[in-house]
Amino acid sequence: MSLLHRIFLFFLLGSTLLFSSVNVMKRAIVHKGELNLFFAKSFNTQQVKHFVLSHPYREIYDFQNTRLAHKRVPLGLGSHVRMAQYKSNVVRVVISDIKGYKPTGYQPLFDAKKYCISLPHHTTTSKVKHSKSKLSSKKKPSRKLLHHDELIVIDAGHGGHDSGAVAGGKKEKDLVLQISKRVAKQLKRRGYRVVLTRTRDRFLKLPQRTRIADKKDATLFISIHANSVPKRKRYKVHGIETFFLQNTRDAKSQRIAARENKSVLKGAGSRLSKKVIIDSVLSGPKIVESNKLAISVQRRIMTNVHRYARDVKDGGVRHAPFWVLVGASRPSILVEVGYISYPKERRRLFNRNYQELISNGIAEGVDNYLTNRKKEIEID
Repeated sequence: MSLLHRIFLFFLLGSTLLFSSVNVMKRAIVHKGELNLFFAKSFNTQQVKHFVLSHPYREIYDFQNTRLAHKRVPLGLGSHVRMAQYKSNVVRVVISDIKGYKPTGYQPLFDAKKYCISLPHHTTTSKVKHSKSKLSSKKKPSRKLLHHDELIVIDAGHGGHDSGAVAGGKKEKDLVLQISKRVAKQLKRRGYRVVLTRTRDRFLKLPQRTRIADKKDATLFISIHANSVPKRKRYKVHGIETFFLQNTRDAKSQRIAARENKSVLKGAGSRLSKKVIIDSVLSGPKIVESNKLAISVQRRIMTNVHRYARDVKDGGVRHAPFWVLVGASRPSILVEVGYISYPKERRRLFNRNYQELISNGIAEGVDNYLTNRKKEIEID
């Protein structure tokens, strides 16, 4: 074989391998306040490059090793969302005119061929806006009547002899009780019925916390905590995270769950076993709904607190085996409102206005989740 033929075969093989690694974006739609992207095969989220451009402000998502299936894919996304084949193997999504709103990109838990990006309400397409204007003429029932049949249980972590994380003379048990009470107020204003697992400084055993949700037949269970790291890391680690129940190999999530579980498992009794958590983890519908709730709550919290300070870190939605979420047989999440060990974040966390932003974010996230769930049920 001549040298020329060898070179030709080398380039042919290389281009074939490159092409086979490229994913195809088959479809893109704006639905329920999100940009939904559908791929021909499983999509690796590490191939998404997200950054911001200014003058004018734009959120950019570059999908590496991706090409558009056809020219119609970018059509019908509204005036604020643009998409194009930026390079031969890069599809670029540009979201404009959304200053003050931080989109959240995520891959649904059980759909590796899909990627979603949250959008502010005003970025929906003109068709949707038109349909809304028709409906606006009809008399709407009061918000309180809309939600009178939905009960939310808010669990303030720790309490009594269990102070939780302690730093700078501040205690986690006090902080989370303050925020839990504010969340309860925000939800009640929206017409929801709310029960707090504790309204004062007292310790509750694990079965007591989740039994309240089951006894009251709650719609949702939300446990509120604050995070902490050892002194050597206290100036490095910060941010807000929302968890739902599932096993994980992620070391950080395991450490956080282990710290919270240590106190809550005291006196829990032999009824709790590994089988309990495994059965709970494998209960698909609860996990899917808990994941949706976590995404909605995390998104709204971050939108709110970024109005106060842009440097608040978005720790994202994570999953971990939190025992406090095991016994509640309904969509359940655990919100870590920040790191009490991080001095700057600790000062913010005990600021009344900042607490209101977090609380309002949790309430908005709950409201958005339940509204969307009702729509899904009506469609089904």
